[in-house]
Amino acid sequence: MHLTKRLPHETARDYALRTIKDNIIRLDLVPGSMVSENELASEMGLSRAPVREALIELSKVKIVEIYPQKGSKIAFIDYNLIEEARFMRFVMECAVAELVCERATDEDIRKLEEILKLQDFYIKNCDPDALLETDNNFHHQLFKIAQKPQIYMLIQNISIHFDRVRRMSYVAVKDQKVIDDHWAILKAISEHNSEKAKELTQKHLSRYKIDESAIRSRYPDYFK
Repeated sequence: MHLTKRLPHETARDYALRTIKDNIIRLDLVPGSMVSENELASEMGLSRAPVREALIELSKVKIVEIYPQKGSKIAFIDYNLIEEARFMRFVMECAVAELVCERATDEDIRKLEEILKLQDFYIKNCDPDALLETDNNFHHQLFKIAQKPQIYMLIQNISIHFDRVRRMSYVAVKDQKVIDDHWAILKAISEHNSEKAKELTQKHLSRYKIDESAIRSRYPDYFK
């Protein structure tokens, strides 16, 4: 299990939630595997209560299935849930792209460029976890520029279905196209072309469908 340091002022429940989500996305907690509250709590150095609360929270978005007296199971990959998460992000991010085209400053453009340069580096060095982190940073920065950072935080739980398959695509496909999408979106933003930015965002968020066969071939036992 991959562990990170508990953040300052982070509650035990929030730390457990963040850690379990991260390990689900990284596939360290494998789809279909049973997990024990006691074992998770021991690994994270927590009591059972915050771990139980985190698992209950994740069960609300169907990424964890809880079986009383038996334990909890990491849900298999369900493309219907991935599509729901993608649809929500599509609606939100197209609106955000329009706002960003209106509001982005030269400094905002520079920050986005720096993130994409890191993505170029990580894809060349085959680091899927760093790629996903910088991918998320790019989208998070767009929400910040649009002055909608709380909306980004609110959609994170349901986005776990989408994030898990995005991370898998970095391993199964190893394709530059995702980063190329980001550069194209940034170009549209720098030109204040909101229609083009929205069109490119829709294409970008639908790319997982193109990669589905490669992902299923690499991970045949992980699907519902």
